[in-house]
Amino acid sequence: MKIAVPTRQGLVDEHFGHCESFTVFTLDEAKAVSGEESFTPPPGCGCKSDVAATLKAMGVGLLIGGNMGEGAAAKLRGAGIAVVRGASGPVRQAVADWAAGRLADSKIVCLSHHGHEGCGNH
Repeated sequence: MKIAVPTRQGLVDEHFGHCESFTVFTLDEAKAVSGEESFTPPPGCGCKSDVAATLKAMGVGLLIGGNMGEGAAAKLRGAGIAVVRGASGPVRQAVADWAAGRLADSKIVCLSHHGHEGCGNH
């Protein structure tokens, strides 16, 4: 299983659509991290790019993030990627919390543009 986490300086980036990078973790059958890679998304708003298709092509089946609008979450789900919102702190801890059953989708949505006008589907 592969899990992607929007990342900024090693922490869960609260703004999926404009994250610095994605950290992609590979988990084994016991939900232990067995691999880690990262990639920089294309410039611009992630919710309007094809980042969902890129993540899916990488084998990602789950995205753990902070805040995210329903439009972006629906786009990810449409690509076959489950979404868990409401995570914060170090990316490895967010994945560990999910693996231990301590993190579920909070349905926290991004309601403001954070200075990125025209990008309302965070």
